[in-house]
Amino acid sequence: MCAAGVPTSRRTARFAAHERTLAVHVSQSLRRRGVAALAAAALAAPLMLASSTGASASPDPAKKGEQLARKLVKRAEADDAKWHLRVFQALADISDGNRAAGSQGHDLSAWYVGTLLRGAGYDVTYQEFEFTYVETLAEKLHVVSPDAREVPVRLMTYTQSTPEGGLEAPVAAVPEDDSTGCEAADFAGGDYTGNIALIQRGACTFAQKQQNAADAGAVGAIVYNNTEGELNGTLGGPDAARIPTGGVSQADGRALAAAAADGKVVVNLEVRELQEERTTSNVLAETRGGDAANTVMLGAHLDGVSEGPGINDNGSGTAGLLEAALELARADRHGKHENKVRFAFWSAEELGLIGSEHYVAELSEAQREEIALYLNFDMIASPNYGLFVYDGDDSDGVGAGPGPAGSAEIEAGINGFMDRAGYAPRGTDFTGRSDYGPFIAVDIPSGGTFTGAEGVKTPEQAELWGGEAGVAYDPCYHAACDDLDNISMAAFDANVNVIAHAVGTYAWDTSPVDAAVAKGAKEAKSKSKSLTSPSPENGAEGEHIHGGAHAGCGEVTE
Repeated sequence: MCAAGVPTSRRTARFAAHERTLAVHVSQSLRRRGVAALAAAALAAPLMLASSTGASASPDPAKKGEQLARKLVKRAEADDAKWHLRVFQALADISDGNRAAGSQGHDLSAWYVGTLLRGAGYDVTYQEFEFTYVETLAEKLHVVSPDAREVPVRLMTYTQSTPEGGLEAPVAAVPEDDSTGCEAADFAGGDYTGNIALIQRGACTFAQKQQNAADAGAVGAIVYNNTEGELNGTLGGPDAARIPTGGVSQADGRALAAAAADGKVVVNLEVRELQEERTTSNVLAETRGGDAANTVMLGAHLDGVSEGPGINDNGSGTAGLLEAALELARADRHGKHENKVRFAFWSAEELGLIGSEHYVAELSEAQREEIALYLNFDMIASPNYGLFVYDGDDSDGVGAGPGPAGSAEIEAGINGFMDRAGYAPRGTDFTGRSDYGPFIAVDIPSGGTFTGAEGVKTPEQAELWGGEAGVAYDPCYHAACDDLDNISMAAFDANVNVIAHAVGTYAWDTSPVDAAVAKGAKEAKSKSKSLTSPSPENGAEGEHIHGGAHAGCGEVTE
């Protein structure tokens, strides 16, 4: 399924050109962990630090897990993990300022991560796949009349591009309701031909909204948020794009709608995006020992957006995961723990979870069954942070329903650790905006942490965690200023500890999650039997429908 070793083809020149810089970064990272002997070998063949056989069954795996978790929490330091952030910043600096999938910055980041983990004794593979690379060329929205002004706008990923210099047309606002723009009938009451449709976010995908606008004759679309903050969206893929589409804040969208209701408003919309086919790689590293039939997976996306170096989003999750993996190798020498542990560093997450979707799609049913659980860490050091845990049981009632069976137990485990440490966690929804989405879609128990993106911190949250109410958790989300100055070390430290604790715990013991999965399967089987039994009233067969959807990082839906 995966090609072992360093990525090849056209990208080889990138590694050769920066080999000395990368070698220094790798050697320094290893020496910081007191493993200087590995530094020279890291650039050569993988080290055989452990037997390839699984660990013998422990009489008390839960206790072993607690012991290893305590050891890893003590050893995994945010200050050490920040070293990786410095490396990612340096790699972005020599790569046009970013680490986007398909770019030199990402390729070098993948090489750095893979080389460190191979040097620490992991089996490392690079899983290559093709995707449509995108790069923002222009994002402008200018009100031409009646009152000239500039409005901040973000293009929808995969949008059709306007001509250079923009597209000038009147604004035609779609009336607000619970599903604005989701049905053709929403456009029946107005004249959208030759105009730019102004549509409120919510209830369906952005692709569907611009599709309906195009069918109504609109030459462009502007979607405005239905909550505070900027709107970052994606159409999900280039085939969905019909007309140039951008996103604006709720305040700016409503101001445009109000002005259009009072008279003709003309705007110039310029959204242009480079799109071309490229190749990129997920980096996968797994322990040589442990039970492969009960594999624990943890993941973070390694790519960023083309606008900046992506240090919080998601250098932070990558660095935290990488640090925990290195400390596991140092503390446990792989083969001593019960379960195989696999670390995944995804690519092309920012374009719609493409890397994690590819990985899950390539798994056979038997391989999916071997994955006991998946933990995701995306943006774990936001400067105006919240301490959020994915709501596996829907107890917080923050939106979507619960995760697959076992997700509640993952949430409880993370919450328990954070409560004991005094971190005051709160629930956050499985919105589908990160790489847990493909795993949830195939019923793999999932969880993880998150410190906030473009959402706005409430006064209650500021009182709980500190920071500034009325300001985004990450004011530099998807921007050039997402650099080394854009992280909270307090949030980073808390989440590095969470990752270390989870790695140590689940490397030995997944029994709470396993029990919940078994119970869920039994209940589903019982329910299936009752639904497919002939009805005593009409003799008809029942129908059991399972379905779901997920969105990309920039959101394709509400």
